[in-house]
Amino acid sequence: MNKLSNTRNMGFIAHIDAGKTSVSECVLFYTGRTHKAGNIDDGNTVLDWMAQEKERGVTIVSAATSCEWNGFDINIIDTPGHVDFTAEVERSLRVLDGAVVVLDSVAGVQPQSETVWRQANKYNVPRMVFINKMDKIGADFDRATQTLID
Repeated sequence: MNKLSNTRNMGFIAHIDAGKTSVSECVLFYTGRTHKAGNIDDGNTVLDWMAQEKERGVTIVSAATSCEWNGFDINIIDTPGHVDFTAEVERSLRVLDGAVVVLDSVAGVQPQSETVWRQANKYNVPRMVFINKMDKIGADFDRATQTLID
């Protein structure tokens, strides 16, 4: 196989504060791309690089980086979750081979979750769902999963 056939473009999409950047940082750490998973509260994430993003603790522009896993080059795009930056998500979806929809285990599907899901439908982007924040008080995997069905 050539190098291009071993390249995958994946993105993280979700409602604001679902944990897209945190999950992305964990992927970078567990693939060996970074020696420590960045933390939004500490302002040391790879993907939230703008001063405003670090100050506010939210992603404003889509950010891309890459890592390697099992012989594949994986390009990761972390997208904003705030409704004001929906256009950023749409631009990113156009180049993705697949997306991870991140859901908060307490809140489940939220309005922007539905918006990014519809956007992914528009570009025929395959998706998988990651239920995040299972350590929070009130976390309920079954209820969060049920919000997908409802």
